[in-house]
Amino acid sequence: MPTGILLLRHGQSTWNAEGRWQGQSDPPLSDLGRSQAEEAAGKLVAADLEVTAVVTSDLARARATGEVLARALGLAPPGQDRDLREYDVGDWEGLTRPEIEVGWPDQLGAWKEGRLLATPGGETRSDFLRRIMAALRRVAASDDLGETAVVVSHGGVIRAAEQVTGADRSAVIGNLAGRWFVAGPDGDLRPGETTNLLDPHHRTAPPSP
Repeated sequence: MPTGILLLRHGQSTWNAEGRWQGQSDPPLSDLGRSQAEEAAGKLVAADLEVTAVVTSDLARARATGEVLARALGLAPPGQDRDLREYDVGDWEGLTRPEIEVGWPDQLGAWKEGRLLATPGGETRSDFLRRIMAALRRVAASDDLGETAVVVSHGGVIRAAEQVTGADRSAVIGNLAGRWFVAGPDGDLRPGETTNLLDPHHRTAPPSP
């Protein structure tokens, strides 16, 4: 079972590039996103981290990123877990921040500050945290993944894992950035260092989720 888990955000999607909130909608990687995934794969290979498996969310932007990483590392195609999906942000999916502000005045700020328990028509924060941590504990408890697993998921997922494990959340989670976690024998996670696998000129951090 993994003792080290690198939780990464996917490469830039077409909706990232347009500034649209994605949630559980399924836009593909942009051309830049594919290039980012290739660059990140090269960084992982060069780091010689002895990654033993890749697992992804089942959404296309995470799957495609994970496939590039796994291929470069000489690993089997990634496993997928639906519970590693981004927040379901309900009525806000596909909208830009200005469009959300127009349609739901002041609610975006309330949600960002934790005063709104769910976006309109979306998933509650508590349900999201339970879903994400159950998925990550499954990864940590798996006997099939070896010692070091890369998990390609979403910005909100990384923030949720940081919140539950008490990690500092001040770092920007751009595309192909994330954080290491150490898994204990009971499946509990402890936060490690943040990482960014892209050179500065390739980094993007549009709205997440």
